[in-house]
Amino acid sequence: MADPMVRTTSLEGRFLNAEGITLVRAEPATRLSLRASKPALKTLSKALGLDLPQRPKSVAANAGRTALWLGPDEWLVIDETGSDLVAACAPVAAFHSAVDVSHRNTAVLVSGPRVETVLNAGCPQDLSLDAFPVGACSRTVFGKAEVVLWRTDNEMFRVECWRSFSDYVFMLLEAAARDL
Repeated sequence: MADPMVRTTSLEGRFLNAEGITLVRAEPATRLSLRASKPALKTLSKALGLDLPQRPKSVAANAGRTALWLGPDEWLVIDETGSDLVAACAPVAAFHSAVDVSHRNTAVLVSGPRVETVLNAGCPQDLSLDAFPVGACSRTVFGKAEVVLWRTDNEMFRVECWRSFSDYVFMLLEAAARDL
């Protein structure tokens, strides 16, 4: 009998620690693409255990779970404890869409004193602390890939991307780190 196939995760073993920048694959997490109108926000917030943010670039976090505002009726919810986010939203009767995208997305943690410069090699946004403070998030592009940027500390960003683009995003980050 053949040995069972061992599945590796996206970006497994990828790491860079260059002068002034570190790139590392984020630990696996549960992710939820959430769409809802205003009438559903209160009950969804209660079900998820955090107040869904309602301002552009804002984030809400509680006990390992974070909701990132992506649009007036759209959030990316990330749970690092592995909770079933779809099940948490299932009892909510108000009209909404909650789709598990855990297997679609992955993330790269980018940190160090050159983090803004490296990210700006592929992203057109102003990522200075004044324009993009700690806790800010935004859906944008990095090179030719759609990403969600989330500034988690003065010198650290979480770059969420689709797994199918993760090698491209990581290699572009590596190239920027080495070239700049």
